[in-house]
Amino acid sequence: MRRALEVAELAAAGGDVPVGAVVLAADGEQLSSGGNEREMHADVSAHAEIVALRRAEAVVGDGWRLPGCTLVVTLEPCAMCAGAIVAARIERLVFGAFDPKAGAVSSLWDLVRDPRLTHRVEVTAGVLAAEAEAQLKAFFAQRRG
Repeated sequence: MRRALEVAELAAAGGDVPVGAVVLAADGEQLSSGGNEREMHADVSAHAEIVALRRAEAVVGDGWRLPGCTLVVTLEPCAMCAGAIVAARIERLVFGAFDPKAGAVSSLWDLVRDPRLTHRVEVTAGVLAAEAEAQLKAFFAQRRG
C-alpha cells in the first residue's frame, strides 16, 4: 500500500486525482503500478486500476488474465474498475480508503464478490485508509483554493 500511495502522489503532481495502484504477482513481486491518468490522456478509462492492470498484462504477456495476482489500490474501486478486476481474474484486492460516492466493492455495491459472477475476488479493505483519505482531502482542498 505504501508503494500505491507513492504512485498516487505522482498522479496528483500531474494534475490527476491521487489514486495509485500496484499489481503483485502470486510470489509478491511487483508486476506494475499506475496512477490516475484521466487528465493526462483525456481518457475516461484511465483510472489507476485500469492503468496498472494494462501494464501488468503487458508484463505477463499471456493475454488479459492475471490469475493469482493481487491488486493494491489507495481508493475503493468504482464499478468500471471492479468489472475490470473481475474480468482480469485478479485473486485478491487490497484497498485503502472507502468511496461512499462511487465505491463498487463495499460502499455502494459489491461487484467483485457477487455470487452471480463466474469469478469472485478476495477483498481486504481499509489498509492505510487514513493516509489515503488524507491524500485525497489535501488534493481537493488545494484544488478548491
